[in-house]
Amino acid sequence: MNWNGKRVLITGAGGFIGSHLTETLTRMGARTKGFVHYNSNGTSGWLEESEYSNDIEIVSGDIRDVETVNAAMSDIDIVFHLAALIAIPYSLVAPRSYLETNIGGTVNVLQSARQSEIELLVHTSSSEVYGTATYTPIDEHHPLQGQSPYSASKIAADKMVESYNLSYGLPVATLRPFNTYGPRQLSRAVIPTIISQALTQDSIKLGNLSPTRDFNYVLDTVQGFVKIAEHTESVGKLYNIGSGTEISIREVVEKVCQLLGREPLDVIQEIDRTRPDGGEVERLCADASASKNILDWEPEYEFEKGLKLTIDWIEENLDRYRPNRYAK
Repeated sequence: MNWNGKRVLITGAGGFIGSHLTETLTRMGARTKGFVHYNSNGTSGWLEESEYSNDIEIVSGDIRDVETVNAAMSDIDIVFHLAALIAIPYSLVAPRSYLETNIGGTVNVLQSARQSEIELLVHTSSSEVYGTATYTPIDEHHPLQGQSPYSASKIAADKMVESYNLSYGLPVATLRPFNTYGPRQLSRAVIPTIISQALTQDSIKLGNLSPTRDFNYVLDTVQGFVKIAEHTESVGKLYNIGSGTEISIREVVEKVCQLLGREPLDVIQEIDRTRPDGGEVERLCADASASKNILDWEPEYEFEKGLKLTIDWIEENLDRYRPNRYAK
């Protein structure tokens, strides 16, 4: 695909992954429009500080509000839908907000895309929809299990996307990234939580240490979005994005300490940081062979390299973190 002049909308453009994707598409020549959540300060999240800020059209609104979604969708070729509530612990506190944002907001995007006759809608799923693996590596045919209100909302959103393709012929493709990490990710996620504490404290407070995750550097995830949009055979399909390697939370702590040149730190497990019984996803490990064989996607950043880049960024931006406070 020639991205020069391609009219692209990214919902959730001011967020962690969304801002990296928006910058990448802008750098490739696309005419990018970033849909960001309205706030009274009029800021656009991470795009506020982007070197490409003057080249990105910013539209503020709420994904739950169909009028602002319709306005953002005007004159667009390709939509990347990333806007969502993503914090799993908060979904246990406020599940209805996940229904309204992740399901209702996705329906707004689908309906608006249908009316606008776009070329393609790329929807963002989550590896959390698989729940604890019944087999590994996890391919796209693995059963789905809603082990948190967040994962249940993403399963429902994925199925609404599927239904709009089958019922209305809407050109959609779904990308299912496994655990993304990297610069700009803040303390609601486990890797920046570990790094920010290891940089400032003599012990680390966490929840469960035994679960394993398939961690992927943010720029590899971004390339997954680009690749799925560039392949016409993606329409109606779903693709995992992951490394195929799993590492436990305890091992991540050890690796961070090693890269920082510190002795292994004591880890204090706190009840508040622990998911309820039955809610913890114990294993996630991707089978991304379809992405490799069909999309020609492979991760470029092995875990230690990506982790070092992330540590360096967090060290330079420690003022954005509150290591002593648990961020749900």
